[in-house]
Amino acid sequence: MADTSDIAALDLAALIASRVCHDIISPVGAITNGLEVLEEDNNEEMRSFAMDLIRKSARQASAKLQFARLAFGAAGSAGASIDLGDAETVAKGFMAGEKATLQWTATRVLMPKNLVKLLLNLILMAGHAIPRGGVIEVVVTGAAEAPTFTLTCSGTNARIPANAEAFLAGDGGDHVPDAHMIQPIYAGLLARAAGMEVAVVKDGDTVVFRAAPKVAEPAEAAPVTGESA
Repeated sequence: MADTSDIAALDLAALIASRVCHDIISPVGAITNGLEVLEEDNNEEMRSFAMDLIRKSARQASAKLQFARLAFGAAGSAGASIDLGDAETVAKGFMAGEKATLQWTATRVLMPKNLVKLLLNLILMAGHAIPRGGVIEVVVTGAAEAPTFTLTCSGTNARIPANAEAFLAGDGGDHVPDAHMIQPIYAGLLARAAGMEVAVVKDGDTVVFRAAPKVAEPAEAAPVTGESA
């Protein structure tokens, strides 16, 4: 798979579905465990604990599904725009259950859906860059149709996720894609579809993801023909 654009549509759909299931299986499993305690245990303290677990896990599952709907779903018909304020809400809801804290600086505007999907997928990658937790600072600048996304991830043992740079650029190398790789692969596909380029750099305990409009390459000069005077 030299070019990640060559991944089959069915394989891409399956890998994204696996990614979504991975995110929600934990809180759904916790809800199941809490319900089993309610059915089997009459101890008031344990029942209170189980109810708290069910409430917390239900909120997490809902937040993760709402996030997935925008980050991976159709979110409207072709060419639809998404309110950046809605993206902020679902991103903060999702990150409330994660180790890292999310800070968001952006003007609330309607933005093409592929750009919003790219931003949300970069937030997921940012979380992987600081696996022990920390702070993810999201800053959106520029026009709604051609924005720049800067995500600064600060935390202990910050790192660039494995193969992220190559996958974001569309270079799959000899890798057979799996659910662990789909995040940077899908983010790269979104970036190219939206006319964006993504760069990632590491400096100490900080990793920065930056997505900006792709700069058009200068056209080649036409060859000079004819005889000189």
